[in-house]
Amino acid sequence: MKSLPSLKNLFYLVNLHQEQNFNRAAKVCFVSQSTLSSGIQNLEEQLGHQLIERDHKSFMFTAIGEEVVQRARKILTDVDDLVELVKNQGEPMTGDIRLGCIPTIAPFLLSRVIRQCQQSYPAMSLLLKEDTTERLLDALGKGELDLLILALPVDTSGYHSMKVGKDPFKMVIHKDLAGEIHQPIDYQALPDESIFLLQSEHCITGHAITACQLGDSAKVNPFAATSLHTLVQMVNSKLGTTFLPQMAVDAGILNDTDLVVMTPPGEAPYRDIGLVWRQTTSRILTFRTLGLMIQKLLTKEAQ
Repeated sequence: MKSLPSLKNLFYLVNLHQEQNFNRAAKVCFVSQSTLSSGIQNLEEQLGHQLIERDHKSFMFTAIGEEVVQRARKILTDVDDLVELVKNQGEPMTGDIRLGCIPTIAPFLLSRVIRQCQQSYPAMSLLLKEDTTERLLDALGKGELDLLILALPVDTSGYHSMKVGKDPFKMVIHKDLAGEIHQPIDYQALPDESIFLLQSEHCITGHAITACQLGDSAKVNPFAATSLHTLVQMVNSKLGTTFLPQMAVDAGILNDTDLVVMTPPGEAPYRDIGLVWRQTTSRILTFRTLGLMIQKLLTKEAQ
């Protein structure tokens, strides 16, 4: 058999691409800078192509180097999945699961998920990361995370997804302003720039606009909040109104405020909550079991 690149050298290459600095990449790999550099040079010799253009101050990846990095990431992810397959053979609900979740779900759901997992699956540990949908999907594709909890719909092409529940949207407003809202609610009757939403990088903004049919952008305030808690404080200051997911309301986000909850007009608007994982994973049974568990939690909450 011809000499094949070592996983170790591929690991060096991927981390160098991630860090864009030899010293930082060496620290991530727990090796010296010279060891990392030698490993990558050895990889270039084995492949017969230059992967990195170097000078005494800087470096850049060649076109073929970029392609090798992408394929190396997939190889390393597949190897991790292979190891997990063997390690968890016959014991699906064991080991570590690197779970990513978006900020508009994590504070209101994860504590209950963790408690239920500790009770039902004590041999399994959840390692949590909170970030935006785009960054979480990128981390999943790179093999840095195993499973995501997201608000759907989002583009999950190339991944498997499983819907686990619906999360209705509620309109909230200060009690002193609630009397000014005519029933049924007509968004066109609201003052311009009176609806506050999150920054566009949070997918809930798009979901709320679509689900609640907020077609008139003049009604949306140009200020975009960074979190649901910021939205609550702004609306509690009588600046306008906003839309919150039901799970946040149920978790007590409106406690110690003077806000009241109103049901948006039309068909009950909502977002879907779903799990997303790589198609190549060996832990499908584990993820589907977790999905059913979360489904029960959300169903119990809705009752």
